[in-house]
Amino acid sequence: MSLIDSKLRDELVRSYAEPERHYHNLTHIEAMLQLMRSYENALADPQSVEAAIWFHDMIYDTRRHDNEEKSADLAASRLAGLFSADRIAFVVGMIRATASHHVPEEFDEAQRLDCALFLDTDLSVLGSTPDLFAAYEDAVRREYGWVPDALWREGRRRVLQGFLDRPAIYMSPQFRASHEAAARANLMRSLERLAHP
Repeated sequence: MSLIDSKLRDELVRSYAEPERHYHNLTHIEAMLQLMRSYENALADPQSVEAAIWFHDMIYDTRRHDNEEKSADLAASRLAGLFSADRIAFVVGMIRATASHHVPEEFDEAQRLDCALFLDTDLSVLGSTPDLFAAYEDAVRREYGWVPDALWREGRRRVLQGFLDRPAIYMSPQFRASHEAAARANLMRSLERLAHP
């Protein structure tokens, strides 16, 4: 059962409805929640993972570099009194981990497994069908519409190549089995398009 009450949920929904959000919006959150429910039996603390999903992009400004930190701070503030201090620290740690998409070393084994699935749901679109991946790329480009094309292509190339250079894009065995191959194919096609606009 969710610990996020209706008042807090309404605040979260309003944030994700901001007009400049073309990908990092409520549709993204709902997709992550749906995936989380399909893996719920594998999670040690599904309520904390749900809270991290709801809050991880609550602050989203493409001109800033501290969105994850600001979102984590907001989660800590809004969850006070709803979650224990230990669980808030776990939620905050998961949100901060979305900046690098690496599981924090300080998490215990159960937290590491939960965080891996959380991060993988966030990146699940990378391993989606080519059409869905193309729609995601178009939406993210619109969110960064203020960035000139040449700078966008170079920055995007670095991000995508960074994922391809990892031994595995996905942290959990479940997503490595279901999404890894498709994600690598999508990223390679995207890099080819970026190289030949």
